[in-house]
Amino acid sequence: INKNIKNYNKVIYVSSDKSISIRWALIASQAIGTSKATNLLISEDVLSTLSCLKKLGIKVILNRKQNKCKIVGNGINGFNYKKKIILNAKNSGTLARLICGLLVKSKNSIKIIGDKSLSRRDFSRVIKPLSQFGVNFYPKTKKNLPIKIKGTNFLRPIQFVEKKGSAQVKSLLILAGMIAPGTTTIYAKKSRNHTENFLKYLKVPINVSKKKHYDIIKISQTDRINPINYKIPGDISSAAFFIVLTILSKNSKLLIKDVLTNPTRIGIIKILNKMGAKIILKNKRSYKGEMIADIFVKSCKLLNGINCPKKYNTSAIDEFLIIFLVAAKAKGCSHFKGLSELNKKESPRLEMASKILKMMGVKVFKNKDSIKIYGNPNLKLINDYEIKNFYKDHRVFMMSVIAGLCFGGNWKIHDKDSIKTSFPKFINLTKVLGAKYCWLTKLKI
Repeated sequence: INKNIKNYNKVIYVSSDKSISIRWALIASQAIGTSKATNLLISEDVLSTLSCLKKLGIKVILNRKQNKCKIVGNGINGFNYKKKIILNAKNSGTLARLICGLLVKSKNSIKIIGDKSLSRRDFSRVIKPLSQFGVNFYPKTKKNLPIKIKGTNFLRPIQFVEKKGSAQVKSLLILAGMIAPGTTTIYAKKSRNHTENFLKYLKVPINVSKKKHYDIIKISQTDRINPINYKIPGDISSAAFFIVLTILSKNSKLLIKDVLTNPTRIGIIKILNKMGAKIILKNKRSYKGEMIADIFVKSCKLLNGINCPKKYNTSAIDEFLIIFLVAAKAKGCSHFKGLSELNKKESPRLEMASKILKMMGVKVFKNKDSIKIYGNPNLKLINDYEIKNFYKDHRVFMMSVIAGLCFGGNWKIHDKDSIKTSFPKFINLTKVLGAKYCWLTKLKI
């Protein structure tokens, strides 16, 4: 990238929500009958989910060209599979963790594997609570993938305190609680609540009591789930890159249509508006337990630093990399705290962000769970910047692209295929807004 993006005034649709796409597929596999999805995200993470369900004996009919999918479920715990199967979650932490919640009664051991990035991530947060249900994991001392899971016919309900604000852990416990006898109780630090919304809409016996800092979730054994037909909305995490691209560009306006705006997911909008952005939600409406809106954003001449309240962390955890770019352009110091979870994603994101910002000449102080960014409203880059060895983290790649389009300089960014996990159309969509790239077929490393 060697040219800044020019001004634009556009209306776009971003790719469909990954969290909703994966959850729809997993829950549909437990329904009795045929569930249908339109506008399903066709990304590697979602395709891995469908592939794993097929291996578990679920009929999946996918139309890639039309982004449509049908899943024929066999009911709760209705998987039918061969012995010694291997489920490959590839790069998807959501899939690897949530599917374990549906395997708590598996008769045979099932091996779960992932790519190098996923295999580095902590799996003890799955093993510990599911072991309390009576589920077995092998080898006993293993804390990451690959690992084997074997269910039990003697499941017991549990009470569990989820302290990290992990929607994945909370969701796998809810799914396990649907299968286990009795009532499972989860005291969960607030996080995205798509699983709860799905199950409430389907009238599954789930009760959520909202407290100030946590939710009390009670999920009882479920006899039946009806099929769910769903039009997947746009992904706020994907929209985030275009929100920031517009804020940091000159004289630009953008309307992003039909985006999921669940209150547990719009921390980025609250943070950026506090920094001086003007992001407006238009045409707000409710859809099957979720909130959807059109997002309007325009360029911002003056941005201010922020002492970011921790209460926004869980609702913006996937967007902090791109938020940090705004902080780099803002007036004054921005301080983000309590972000240890960032280093447990596809890459150590807090570390990666610090390296990239320092490479750009931005003053940064970082420790294990916080970062201070001293912004420069006149930030303009003229040097050469090469981004590589970032664990093929799709969000690091997209952050780097936005930086190159907004701040100038000559950027050489590796591992373009990393975006296939969540947002395959990212590059093409930036081109719609006027971005120009020089493609290098082979980079010297």
